[in-house]
Amino acid sequence: MSSKQQLNTLYHCTYNLTYHLVLVTKYRRPCISAAMLQRLEAIFRQTVHKWECEVLEFNGEPDHVHLLLSLNPKVALSTFINNLKTVASRRIRREFAAELKPVYTKPVFWSRTYYILTCGGAPLSVIKQYIESQAGAE
Repeated sequence: MSSKQQLNTLYHCTYNLTYHLVLVTKYRRPCISAAMLQRLEAIFRQTVHKWECEVLEFNGEPDHVHLLLSLNPKVALSTFINNLKTVASRRIRREFAAELKPVYTKPVFWSRTYYILTCGGAPLSVIKQYIESQAGAE
């Protein structure tokens, strides 16, 4: 990734909207395995693509994940995040049911809360390096 940020365009605007999103597991339980982390990345990339947006970087630890996202101005942020969490939770709970059964008795995966930060102030290379340096799930 170059240090100069690329501008995107729609028919009516030019934009560069980059966000750092952190999603935490319910009760911050360390239940994300390496296989689950890999699957979460695929689910997030697929879902984000449907919103006409892009995952620039992804990584996580057993109790949370980081996403560096490039979004477009048509996206309602809270609706987008709710959809992202719902889709990922549903698929992960279905695909890793045996692994998650001892951890969660109710059909949950993510905490209701999330952390979102616009990335206009710091160079993307610094944020990308930070996400890359996060310890992977074991």
